[in-house]
Amino acid sequence: MKHIHRTGGLLRAAAGALAATGLVLALGACSAESVDDAVGKAVDKTVDETYEVTYEVTGKSVDEITFHGGGGDAMNPKLETVSSPTLPWKKTVTLRGIMPPAVMPMAVEADGTDIACTITYKGEVIKEAKGEGVLTAGGCVAVSPVVG
Repeated sequence: MKHIHRTGGLLRAAAGALAATGLVLALGACSAESVDDAVGKAVDKTVDETYEVTYEVTGKSVDEITFHGGGGDAMNPKLETVSSPTLPWKKTVTLRGIMPPAVMPMAVEADGTDIACTITYKGEVIKEAKGEGVLTAGGCVAVSPVVG
């Protein structure tokens, strides 16, 4: 499960983006109390907001697919796994707040050049990886679209 650790940097990036959003909101506020209120409301809205993404994996020789399915929390998402999936594989999930969408196809065979993964949000591809990059980069991991 070496690939799971790769999401940590993106989680920190998402948290940083959230903090930057709070800072921008804070700069527009007039008092310390209104700053706290504005930042608190922005964090609450972002954390409570849900969104749907669709994961897709195509190619051949994929032994399993691991993905964030919506369980757990943003800092510790529950991973779900499908063994010996039929390709092309497609799954729509509902995620919450800053939880990053992630789908990680895994292949035992060394030649992963025919594998591709995508993450789609509101009909737009927000992350895509093809060929050897899918396996070396740990699949497709994106920043939560509710952060930006």
